[in-house]
Amino acid sequence: MAKLGNTEFLSIVSSTPLIALDLILHDEQGHYLLGRRVNRPAQGAWFVPGGRVRKDERLDDAFTRLAREELGLHGLDRSEAELIGVYEHFYDDNFSGKDGISTHYVVLGYRFRLSQRLPDLPLDQHSDYRWASAEDIAFDESVHENSRAYFVTERVTE
Repeated sequence: MAKLGNTEFLSIVSSTPLIALDLILHDEQGHYLLGRRVNRPAQGAWFVPGGRVRKDERLDDAFTRLAREELGLHGLDRSEAELIGVYEHFYDDNFSGKDGISTHYVVLGYRFRLSQRLPDLPLDQHSDYRWASAEDIAFDESVHENSRAYFVTERVTE
Protein backbone atom coordinates (compact mmCIF):
# COMPACT_ATOMS: atom_id res chain seq x y z
CA MET A 1 0.00 0.00 0.00
CA ALA A 2 2.17 2.80 -1.32
CA LYS A 3 1.38 6.31 -0.15
CA LEU A 4 0.11 8.64 -2.86
CA GLY A 5 1.68 11.99 -3.53
CA ASN A 6 -0.38 15.11 -2.86
CA THR A 7 -1.05 15.77 -6.55
CA GLU A 8 -2.29 12.22 -7.16
CA PHE A 9 -4.40 12.21 -4.02
CA LEU A 10 -5.94 15.61 -4.84
CA SER A 11 -6.98 14.22 -8.22
CA ILE A 12 -8.71 11.31 -6.47
CA VAL A 13 -10.42 13.61 -3.94
CA SER A 14 -11.73 15.77 -6.78
CA SER A 15 -13.08 12.77 -8.71
CA THR A 16 -14.50 10.20 -6.32
CA PRO A 17 -15.80 9.57 -2.80
CA LEU A 18 -13.41 8.25 -0.18
CA ILE A 19 -14.24 5.45 2.23
CA ALA A 20 -13.58 6.00 5.93
CA LEU A 21 -14.23 4.53 9.36
CA ASP A 22 -15.20 6.68 12.34
CA LEU A 23 -14.42 5.38 15.82
CA ILE A 24 -17.16 6.39 18.25
CA LEU A 25 -15.49 5.50 21.50
CA HIS A 26 -17.26 5.77 24.85
CA ASP A 27 -16.29 5.08 28.44
CA GLU A 28 -18.28 3.34 31.17
CA GLN A 29 -19.93 6.64 32.17
CA GLY A 30 -21.32 7.13 28.64
CA HIS A 31 -18.93 9.91 27.66
CA TYR A 32 -17.59 9.95 24.11
CA LEU A 33 -14.13 10.89 22.90
CA LEU A 34 -13.68 13.91 20.62
CA GLY A 35 -10.52 15.35 19.14
CA ARG A 36 -9.91 18.84 17.72
CA ARG A 37 -8.90 18.25 14.09
CA VAL A 38 -5.51 19.49 12.94
CA ASN A 39 -5.99 18.89 9.20
CA ARG A 40 -8.49 19.82 6.53
CA PRO A 41 -11.29 19.16 5.99
CA ALA A 42 -13.03 20.13 9.25
CA GLN A 43 -9.83 21.70 10.56
CA GLY A 44 -10.27 23.12 14.07
CA ALA A 45 -13.59 21.38 14.72
CA TRP A 46 -14.20 18.72 17.36
CA PHE A 47 -14.62 15.35 15.67
CA VAL A 48 -14.69 11.67 16.56
CA PRO A 49 -11.44 9.87 15.65
CA GLY A 50 -11.31 8.00 12.37
CA GLY A 51 -9.74 7.93 8.95
CA ARG A 52 -9.62 6.63 5.41
CA VAL A 53 -9.56 3.04 4.27
CA ARG A 54 -6.54 2.50 2.04
CA LYS A 55 -6.54 0.74 -1.34
CA ASP A 56 -6.40 -3.06 -0.89
CA GLU A 57 -6.85 -2.71 2.89
CA ARG A 58 -9.48 -4.95 4.43
CA LEU A 59 -11.95 -3.23 6.76
CA ASP A 60 -10.70 -5.30 9.71
CA ASP A 61 -7.13 -4.17 9.03
CA ALA A 62 -8.20 -0.54 8.57
CA PHE A 63 -10.08 -0.62 11.87
CA THR A 64 -7.06 -2.03 13.74
CA ARG A 65 -4.69 0.47 12.07
CA LEU A 66 -6.93 3.46 12.80
CA ALA A 67 -7.39 2.42 16.44
CA ARG A 68 -3.60 2.28 16.75
CA GLU A 69 -2.87 5.51 14.84
CA GLU A 70 -5.76 7.61 16.14
CA LEU A 71 -6.06 6.27 19.70
CA GLY A 72 -2.79 4.48 20.49
CA LEU A 73 -4.73 1.22 20.99
CA HIS A 74 -3.01 -1.96 19.83
CA GLY A 75 -4.82 -5.11 18.79
CA LEU A 76 -8.35 -3.70 18.79
CA ASP A 77 -10.56 -5.82 16.56
CA ARG A 78 -13.53 -4.59 14.52
CA SER A 79 -15.62 -7.47 15.89
CA GLU A 80 -15.45 -5.70 19.28
CA ALA A 81 -17.33 -2.70 17.85
CA GLU A 82 -20.92 -2.14 16.74
CA LEU A 83 -21.61 -0.78 13.26
CA ILE A 84 -24.14 1.99 13.92
CA GLY A 85 -24.58 3.03 10.31
CA VAL A 86 -23.29 4.28 7.00
CA TYR A 87 -23.00 8.05 6.67
CA GLU A 88 -22.07 10.55 3.98
CA HIS A 89 -19.78 13.44 4.85
CA PHE A 90 -19.53 16.38 2.46
CA TYR A 91 -16.97 19.18 2.85
CA ASP A 92 -16.54 22.31 0.78
CA ASP A 93 -12.74 22.09 1.11
CA ASN A 94 -10.05 19.44 0.86
CA PHE A 95 -6.81 18.38 2.57
CA SER A 96 -4.70 20.76 0.44
CA GLY A 97 -6.87 23.87 0.72
CA LYS A 98 -7.01 24.16 -3.08
CA ASP A 99 -10.05 26.20 -4.11
CA GLY A 100 -12.95 24.57 -5.94
CA ILE A 101 -12.34 20.99 -4.79
CA SER A 102 -14.74 19.47 -2.29
CA THR A 103 -14.31 16.25 -0.31
CA HIS A 104 -16.89 13.46 -0.12
CA TYR A 105 -16.61 10.53 2.30
CA VAL A 106 -18.73 7.43 2.71
CA VAL A 107 -18.22 6.63 6.39
CA LEU A 108 -18.89 3.51 8.41
CA GLY A 109 -19.54 4.54 12.02
CA TYR A 110 -18.36 2.03 14.65
CA ARG A 111 -19.19 2.43 18.32
CA PHE A 112 -17.26 0.65 21.05
CA ARG A 113 -16.63 0.95 24.78
CA LEU A 114 -13.40 0.99 26.71
CA SER A 115 -13.27 0.17 30.38
CA GLN A 116 -10.62 2.84 31.03
CA ARG A 117 -9.76 6.23 29.62
CA LEU A 118 -6.76 6.60 27.36
CA PRO A 119 -3.83 8.34 29.08
CA ASP A 120 -1.69 9.35 26.09
CA LEU A 121 -3.53 10.08 22.87
CA PRO A 122 -1.59 10.78 19.63
CA LEU A 123 -1.38 14.39 18.51
CA ASP A 124 -0.84 13.77 14.77
CA GLN A 125 -4.47 14.26 13.72
CA HIS A 126 -5.91 16.04 16.77
CA SER A 127 -4.40 18.89 18.80
CA ASP A 128 -6.53 18.24 21.87
CA TYR A 129 -9.06 15.74 23.19
CA ARG A 130 -12.11 15.82 25.42
CA TRP A 131 -14.82 13.49 26.69
CA ALA A 132 -18.47 14.59 26.52
CA SER A 133 -21.93 13.12 26.92
CA ALA A 134 -23.99 12.31 23.84
CA GLU A 135 -26.44 15.07 24.80
CA ASP A 136 -23.67 17.67 25.13
CA ILE A 137 -22.20 16.65 21.77
CA ALA A 138 -25.57 16.77 20.01
CA PHE A 139 -26.03 20.44 20.95
CA ASP A 140 -22.43 21.69 20.83
CA GLU A 141 -21.86 23.67 17.63
CA SER A 142 -18.08 23.45 18.07
CA VAL A 143 -18.48 19.73 17.29
CA HIS A 144 -18.57 19.28 13.51
CA GLU A 145 -22.04 18.51 12.18
CA ASN A 146 -20.81 15.21 10.72
CA SER A 147 -19.81 14.02 14.19
CA ARG A 148 -22.92 15.48 15.83
CA ALA A 149 -25.00 13.34 13.46
CA TYR A 150 -23.92 10.26 15.41
CA PHE A 151 -25.54 11.70 18.54
CA VAL A 152 -28.69 13.46 17.30
CA THR A 153 -30.21 10.25 15.97
CA GLU A 154 -31.66 7.40 17.96
CA ARG A 155 -28.73 5.22 16.86
CA VAL A 156 -26.40 6.09 19.75
CA THR A 157 -27.99 5.56 23.11
CA GLU A 158 -26.38 5.70 26.51
